[in-house]
Amino acid sequence: MLFVKRGYLLLLAGILLGFLSFSVISMLYSGTGQPAGTGGIPKEITIEFLYTSEKQGWIEEVTPKFERWFERRFGIKIHIRLTVTGTHDTVNRILDGSAKPTIWSPASSIWISYLNMKWRARGNDYDIAVDWTPLVLSPVVLAGWRTFSEKHQIRGFMDLYRLIGEGIDFKYGHPDPLLSNGGAMTLILEFAEAAGKRPEDLTIEDLRNETVIRIVKAIESKAIYYGRSTGFFGAWAAENGPDAIHFFGIYENVVLENSLKALRKWGDSLVAIYPESGTLMADHPFVILNATWVTTWQRFAAGQYLFFLLLPENQELAQKHGFRPAISGVPLDREIFNPSNGVKYEVDVPILKPPKGEVLEAIFLAWVRVRNTGL
Repeated sequence: MLFVKRGYLLLLAGILLGFLSFSVISMLYSGTGQPAGTGGIPKEITIEFLYTSEKQGWIEEVTPKFERWFERRFGIKIHIRLTVTGTHDTVNRILDGSAKPTIWSPASSIWISYLNMKWRARGNDYDIAVDWTPLVLSPVVLAGWRTFSEKHQIRGFMDLYRLIGEGIDFKYGHPDPLLSNGGAMTLILEFAEAAGKRPEDLTIEDLRNETVIRIVKAIESKAIYYGRSTGFFGAWAAENGPDAIHFFGIYENVVLENSLKALRKWGDSLVAIYPESGTLMADHPFVILNATWVTTWQRFAAGQYLFFLLLPENQELAQKHGFRPAISGVPLDREIFNPSNGVKYEVDVPILKPPKGEVLEAIFLAWVRVRNTGL
């Protein structure tokens, strides 16, 4: 993950500049829109963090620590308003103005160009998401119950299509791609396997190909539930058990959070199936929005928040919530990432690149044709 390491070095340089310029900003900046103290320094800073549900446990655990850390360091109270929902819903909220966050963290950076495209389509002459840094990593997997998955040798989405041809019944599901990144990335992988291509090589014509449509539609015909976000979906599956659903597209960290819970309740564990043709990595970008409603002080505080989340101890804490660290120097915990917890230590399949923005838009249009309309 060389790009993550390079990004972290740039981040540290930026944070250092932030510290050096802090006193200058304190003297020069006024009209912050925050409760003012002396010398133009606010007594309090409030920022909204709009992010996705699968990292909710980690964010809710680490954020109070940051608020205390920030106040000790700068003598300013900070309030982080946490708003959690599905990735596509975060995009819609920013576009329709129902949310005006300082920080946006979708589950994957594939949404950055998509948001910018939609933002400009609304008449804006600038990008709203410019600089970003990965927070944590989690590959998209096909989750299933260990017994059923091993019995039928499931290694990817086309194996689900094979089961249909063999007359083997099963129940399938994934989050709604119009609301959730996990659902969108699952659908991308379905289309890529059906077309026999890598996601980055998919074309709009592939998404109109009747053979490809027929394969994906057949897989989707087995869907019994489309959840609103990936984190919620994994918990629902573990709660309702192997008779309720057999396979579902989610993130690896959601398997980790629910595998042992499922084993204790049902006597069978959830396992992550890493598609043998390759998968997509959810990199959970931290984006300080380039928006008119974001003040200088909010931007400064958000930068400190990012720095705090990337500290080694907080990256290690993220592993306890099932995430792989975004910083290459933080070792992966073998007690967490191992087959007994339903996952692998090393992701031994190719990490694929996402499709282009216009292809992603075409996938959303194709969703209308392939989805199970009976749900």
